[in-house]
Amino acid sequence: MSDEHWYEDETGPMVRPYTVTRGRTRPSGAHAIDLMSRVTALETDAQRPDIDHARAALLDVIRRGPRPVVELAADADLPLTVLRVLLGDLAEAGLIRIDEPRRLPAGGAAADPELLREIMDRLREI
Repeated sequence: MSDEHWYEDETGPMVRPYTVTRGRTRPSGAHAIDLMSRVTALETDAQRPDIDHARAALLDVIRRGPRPVVELAADADLPLTVLRVLLGDLAEAGLIRIDEPRRLPAGGAAADPELLREIMDRLREI
């Protein structure tokens, strides 16, 4: 997350994942969080939500623009298990929306030209 990281290259993790999630390994609620689920920050009336540092830092990353969970994990330098728990907490607080990934139509492998363009653009960025 920007210049802050949850680990040091030489010494390892600074904060153990279970402390960030308060010992939870699954998101609370009924949030299905797939690797390709798209996460979007929601506009709220509140100036600063009452959330801890880890959730606030993740929310700042999400506010940069909608993106898939897998990209958030890389940007936030967090293990996927931890990220899913934090995303579930933010969704329950009404601060983010988690959209299921686009699926191909049943019985066909029809390609969505817009999706293919997005994939090609992302590959070129790499």
